[in-house]
Parts: sequence; C-alpha cells; structure tokens
Amino acid sequence: MPKLVRLYIVNVLIGFALAGLFVAMMLYFNIANLWHLVSHSDKGVLAVFVLWLANGIVFAGVQFAIAVMGMKDDDDDEPRGGRRRPIHIDTSRPAMVRAPARAPRR
Repeated sequence: MPKLVRLYIVNVLIGFALAGLFVAMMLYFNIANLWHLVSHSDKGVLAVFVLWLANGIVFAGVQFAIAVMGMKDDDDDEPRGGRRRPIHIDTSRPAMVRAPARAPRR
C-alpha cells in the first residue's frame, strides 16, 4: 500500500475516533439537553449515528490536513529568487495622494 494512502486511512480513523469521543462527551455532559432528546426518541440511535458521521467527516479532514501540513520538506531551507534589486519603501513619511472631493448632487 502506498505511503500516502496509508497516511490517509490512519488519519481518517483517528479523526472518526476523535469524533466518537466528542459525541460521547456531548451526550455525557448533556449539551443542549441532547441526552434527553436522544434517549426519549425512537430515532435516537439514528440521530447519534448521523451526529457521529458528520463530526467524523469534519474531524477526519482536519486530522489529515494537520498531518499533511506537518510533513517536513527540507527543500525550503534555501532562499530562492532572481537577482532583482530589492525595492526599499520609505515608511517614515506618509505618502501624499491627491483625492478630489465633490459635493453630492441634489
């Protein structure tokens, strides 16, 4: 299995596990009276599954993004660019700009 596919699968599983923990904590702490709504409804199991699935998609995407952005690339250590002369802007004095002021028409 390619390394990138393995990285993706592992991070998606981590994201769905974190989403399960998040939903369990929401139910345990009864956020927005969620435990009462779920436990007193005949569709409570479906609601918990959909909540876990939706949060799992988000958590998995964030987890994979963190993993990809955390990958180190040693090629970015050296400066790149052309041989152009750098532009130096004098920021000690504000630049004067002419802006015409017109009265509104009636």
